[in-house]
Amino acid sequence: MARILHTADWQIGRQYSRFEVEDAVVLAAARTSTVEKIAALAAVENVDAVLVAGDVFDAQGVSELTIRRLFNATSAFTGPWIMLPGNHDAALAESVWDRAERIGAIPANVHVIKEPGVLVLEEQGIAVLGAPLTQRQTYDDLTAWFDSAQTPAGLLRVGLAHGSVQGLLHEDVDSHNPIAADRAATAHLDYLALGDWHGFKQVDQRTVYSGTPEPDRFKDNGAGQVVLVDLPASGEPSVLSTRQVGQFIWLQWSAQLEVASDLDVLIERLQELEPNSVLSLKVSGQTDLAGQARLQRALAVAQARCRSVDCDVKDLRLEPTDEDIAALSADGYLGDVIAELRDLEGDSPVAKDALVLLASLLSKDAEVQA
Repeated sequence: MARILHTADWQIGRQYSRFEVEDAVVLAAARTSTVEKIAALAAVENVDAVLVAGDVFDAQGVSELTIRRLFNATSAFTGPWIMLPGNHDAALAESVWDRAERIGAIPANVHVIKEPGVLVLEEQGIAVLGAPLTQRQTYDDLTAWFDSAQTPAGLLRVGLAHGSVQGLLHEDVDSHNPIAADRAATAHLDYLALGDWHGFKQVDQRTVYSGTPEPDRFKDNGAGQVVLVDLPASGEPSVLSTRQVGQFIWLQWSAQLEVASDLDVLIERLQELEPNSVLSLKVSGQTDLAGQARLQRALAVAQARCRSVDCDVKDLRLEPTDEDIAALSADGYLGDVIAELRDLEGDSPVAKDALVLLASLLSKDAEVQA
């Protein structure tokens, strides 16, 4: 019997260009601190080995500092780590793995499978069949050789690969490196640890995608976990359990505002956000000036409390009420312009748009002066 921890798609060195610089730096750093949590969990759970199924690094050109910090983050677990190059960090003729070796960053207990082959962990009772990517994309199933691979008698056969199980994943997967859906069965594997799909997905009892341990996309697909695998005697089904390790919660909301109560509901949701939330919000519909001001205040509070709140309001129409217009502070020429636009707005869409724009600008100016 053996216990392994299965993880993948760390994407160390990833850049978050869509976010503000302050948030991007924190989100990038979280990917390494999550590895520290994985190492601590592996030690607490007393696993025999940690398997990382590809894309440890997000790119070949990550800095030396990033490389060193990544391997330092594994120090809490002193047992064997088995890492596999994926499509982002493929084992090219010159790769990030070669750089890591040259600078002496890889600890003795970290095994990097840069060529197809069997890594025997006699003490742990495991033989790991590794199918590393040696180029970013291939049209061949690099796990095909598993079927005929010989492993020492009495050892559990564990496959480690990075790619797309045929006929299972959506077309927008990160890479299209094919893997046969029945590979665990045809190769007599006790477990097949996969990477590339960034969410948790169990293909069958012996074939699993762990997903990325730190969410990085606005998808509710089980990201933020690692998989603990208890492997009984060879031929018996494995026992799987997941553990949450992700630091941030990525949320994607949409809100349609038509009546005042719709805005009340949205503001209440914003108030209930956890501090570790990364929210992408799209608001559509319509609101008056008072509603616009309430929404802006609620967003400002949420943005200060949470990791990141990004709000798209391009489809939210501003519909000032007569009371809104009357309450605007506009004397002299500007007051005359507002009065003329109000006379024309019923017959002229352009006049209405101009009035809405002017009302919005005056409202914001009043808030600044207040």
